[in-house]
This record gives sequence, structure tokens and C-alpha cells, in this order.
Amino acid sequence: MKSPQDVVIVSAVRTPLCRAKKGGLSHLPPASLLSAALQGCLERVVTTTNSTNTNRKFSAQDVQDVCVGNCLSPASGTAALRMAQLQSGMPSTVPFHTLNRQCSSGLQAVAHIANAIASHQITIGIGAGVESMSTHPMTHIPPPEVDWHTMKTCPEAMDCLTPMGVTSDNVVQEYGLQREDLDVFALQSHQKAAKAQQAGKFQAEIVPVGSITHDDGIRPHTTLDVLSKLRPVFSKHGMTTAGNSSQTTDGAAAILLMTREEATTRQLPILGVWRSYAVKGVPPRIMGIGPAVAIPAALEQVHLTTQDIDVYEINEAFASQATWCIQELQLDPRKVNPNGGAIALGHPLGCTGARQIATLLYELHRTKQRYGVVSMCIGTGMGAAAVLEVEPQSSL
Repeated sequence: MKSPQDVVIVSAVRTPLCRAKKGGLSHLPPASLLSAALQGCLERVVTTTNSTNTNRKFSAQDVQDVCVGNCLSPASGTAALRMAQLQSGMPSTVPFHTLNRQCSSGLQAVAHIANAIASHQITIGIGAGVESMSTHPMTHIPPPEVDWHTMKTCPEAMDCLTPMGVTSDNVVQEYGLQREDLDVFALQSHQKAAKAQQAGKFQAEIVPVGSITHDDGIRPHTTLDVLSKLRPVFSKHGMTTAGNSSQTTDGAAAILLMTREEATTRQLPILGVWRSYAVKGVPPRIMGIGPAVAIPAALEQVHLTTQDIDVYEINEAFASQATWCIQELQLDPRKVNPNGGAIALGHPLGCTGARQIATLLYELHRTKQRYGVVSMCIGTGMGAAAVLEVEPQSSL
């Protein structure tokens, strides 16, 4: 049943996703990427003097809070991203904060804003995510500052230091996965993404950054033979390769949320309704299984089953964990990442969750379907998932 207090999404955009160090956005810092995403998000709804709908009233100053997910920037990153917010056109009266929940940071930022709206703290806000893995590569992450003598007495705490690729091979070993299945999954990710890009399916969700208008990590001509010849890169006898892992990537995304009442009053199109969100913990050494735990929890909140969901956007951190989660939840593979995932598009850590929301909503509208799920595993051992709905009468 609809409620004036429902949390709805009225704008969802992302920048192109480009290869770290080699791609079209590699020369830009995170602030530039975020500014482009925020500007694009607002431009979809801000009233202009040339607007054909004189009843639609919205301006950047109406935003009541902005939350941005980001993983790799140093302490000064918050100041840089606040600068990006102001440069994007929002006045200084609009507050701002950042958060870091690893790979789910973009989704968590949207959840923060959704929760603030649901609890009546605000009525309008933006949840966003950004990462420049060119500017701040994962290889530059310093070791944690802890009392090592104490921590070494807790094996599970020490498992938090397990490299992500090793956690992938742990999932392979734990559940008896086969290398060919991982490579086939990776190939299909590129094939689906290439087909979607060629058909122009990403155009509606992408806002350009300068002259950069397209994702540049998709490999339309890769083959199973090529992928099968790649050597394991994390464990000598592992099955995780550069080809069946997500790409390191630069990008940003922004989602504008408000109450249904605000959207109706301002005559803004409702792209989707935020229905639920869950985060669950799992053993750090096999952190990739997180979606298999978080998705059922998010569905339970709204009394839905896995069969009720039309489209799943599950982050492809690694083919290992993604394929296992699909199998464990007995999902129809045709419903999962229909336009490819992070193996083909890339995984800019802090951005991914917000990016997935944009991709999901436009896919649901294109295919005239109703329910979607966004989910991902999280470093140090967690999974996150959100349920979104596109209402039958909604249209872009």
C-alpha cells in the first residue's frame, strides 16, 4: 500500500566506469568524479527557466543532506568531496558526510539517506558513492594500527587481513567450485555487458565526464580459451585469475531520494521505491558469501521470496563468490546481472552500490518488471542487500 511517507528515488545516475590507470578517467581525482555525478543527478530534476512543467519545483538548495560512500581516499578525502558537493551547485547550507563500509559503501550511503527520511529527520537527500582507484590504488592501503600481540590471539580477527583474492580462493576450496565454471561466468559477464552497451542500454543512467561517455573496461572479444589460459594470481594452486575477478575502476554515482509526498508535490517522476535493506556478518576468510546471507534477510523484511524478484544486481567481486551465491540461493541465472556485472564493467569500491541502483532501476523500467535486489559481499566479512520496487504505473 502506498504511503505519503514512502522513501522514493527520483533521480539515479552514474559516470562512465573506466579502467584504473589505463582508462578515460584515470587522470581525474575522486572529487571531479563525484562532482560530475552530483551535477548530473540534480540536472535530471532541477527546474529551469525553460522547463515545460511549471509545476515542477526543485532546486539544489532543497537537498537536506548528502552522504557519500568512499573507501580508499585519505583523511583529507572528506574535505575534497565536500568541495565537490559545493562545486556541483549545492549551497553550503546543505550538510554533507562520508562513510566507509568497504564494497557496500555506495549502497550504505543510500541506505543512510533512506533511513534519515524514513525516521523523519529529513525529507530529501542524496546518497552517492565514488572511487578513483587510479588516484588511490589498493596497493597503497597501509596496514591497520592494532595491538598485534592481542589480535594474534584471535584467529578470526587476523582473518580480516586476508587479501580479497585469497578469500575468493577460500570460497573455491570451501565449496568445491570448478575453474571452468568461473571462466564461463566471467565470459558471460563481458558478453552481456557488450551487448547492453551496443544496444545503448547504459545511456540513460550515464552522465558524461567531459568527453568521456562510455564504460571502457568491457572486453567484447574475449573468449573462454583466453580466460582459461590466465594463471591464478592470488594462490599458487587457486582458481582466481585477473579474468574472473572484478576490474579496478574509476567512477561515481548519485541517487536522489525523498518522501513520496515531496515527489508528488513537486511533480517529479518516481523511478523506484526503497523497500528494505539488510547487512549481515559472515566469516572474514570467506567474505564473498555475504550476499547469500544478506539477500534473504532483506527479502524477509518485506515478506518477499527469491522467486518474487525480477532482477538481481549482485556485485561480481569474483566469479567464485557470485556463482556460489547464485547457486546457494537457487536463483535463476537469467535474472542476475542481465547487462553484465563488475567483471566486465568494473568495481570502483565506494561507487558500486549506488551504481547498481541506477543500473537496476533502468533495467526494471525497460523490461516493465517490478522488484529488484542490489547486493554485494563486503571485505572483512559481511554482505549487504537492498530491495527496490518499480511501481506499475511508473514511467521514465
